Amino acid sequence: MEKFLYAPEIAKLGHVALVSADLEKSLWFFRDTIGLEETEVVDGVHYLRAWGDFEHHTLSITAGETSYIDHIGWRTKRREDIATFAKLLGDAGTEVRWIEAGEEVAQGEAIRFELPSGHRFELYYDMEKTPADESRKSVLKNQTYKSWAKGVSPRRIDHVNLQTSHDNAEIVKYLQEALGFKLREYFVNPDDVQVASWLSVTNLVHDVAIMSTPRSKEPNEMHHIAYWLDNAQDLLRAADILCEADVQFVGPGKHGISQAMYIYVKDPGSGLRLEIFTNGYLIFEPDWEPVKWTYEEYLKNGSAYWGDRRRDDVEREAQVKELAKS
Repeated sequence: MEKFLYAPEIAKLGHVALVSADLEKSLWFFRDTIGLEETEVVDGVHYLRAWGDFEHHTLSITAGETSYIDHIGWRTKRREDIATFAKLLGDAGTEVRWIEAGEEVAQGEAIRFELPSGHRFELYYDMEKTPADESRKSVLKNQTYKSWAKGVSPRRIDHVNLQTSHDNAEIVKYLQEALGFKLREYFVNPDDVQVASWLSVTNLVHDVAIMSTPRSKEPNEMHHIAYWLDNAQDLLRAADILCEADVQFVGPGKHGISQAMYIYVKDPGSGLRLEIFTNGYLIFEPDWEPVKWTYEEYLKNGSAYWGDRRRDDVEREAQVKELAKS
C-alpha cells in the first residue's frame, strides 16, 4: 500500500450547487429575501455568498427542469490533499472524477465522487476570494460586505443535512473512514438502530448531518442547508422579515441536539429547505465521545427542546416516528 507523509484532511464546508426549477423565485428568496450577495453571473449560473463569506461563492443557483442538489463542495486543508484523497478513494473502490481548474467558476482543480447514498461531494483547495465592489464593501478589512445591507443577512454558510433512504451507519462509516469526519451526536430508533447522525471536521457540532427515513423516495435527497446568524436577536429579526415577505416558516425554536436556535423555511423556487441557525456549542475536546439519543429522548428534547413544539407537536412527533421506523 502506498504511504503518505500525512493523512489528507477536509478543512470546512465550502458551497452547495443548487439547480432550481424556478430560478427567478429562488433568486428572489436567497438573494432578495434572505439577503445573500451575488458575486457574479456566468453562463446562467448565479454565484452567491453571505456577507461574512470570503470565498467566491457558498451557493450557486442555475435553472433546470427539476430541482436538485448537483454537488456539495468541501475545501481541503492542503492543495496536495486533493490528489491524496483521489488516490485513497479510488483504491477503496470509489469512482472519482477530476474537475479541471475553471470548470467551476473561480475554483481550482477538484475531484467529485458519490457517497454510498449517491450524494455527490466535491473536494477542492483553490478558490478565489473575490473582493466586494466598492458600493457593497465593508469598511472592516476582515469582513467582505457591509452587514445588514438587505434581507435576513446571515453571516456565513454553516452546514448541510442530507436525507436518505440508505442505511445511516454505512454512510457515517464512510464519512469517518474515507473523509475523516468525526461523529458528534446520533439518534437511534426503538430497536437501537442508528437513524440520524451529526458529524463534523471542524469544532462545530456538525458540518454535515445524515437523516435516514422512509419518507425519502431516493437515497440522495437533501433535508436542508443552513446559514449562520450571529445571535438570537438576529433570528427574531429574521422571523419578522419572513412574515413581511409572506413566507411561511417553522420556528423560532431551539434544538436539544446542537443546542442551536433555528428557523426552517423553504425556497419557493426549488423547494429546498433552508435552516437559519444560531447559538449552539463548539467542541474542543480531543477525546469527545459521541452523544447517543434514544427515541424517547429525541422525541422529548432532542429535535425541539422548545419553540415550534407549541404549535405542531402532532406533525413533529409523526416525523420522528417515521425516522424511528428506519
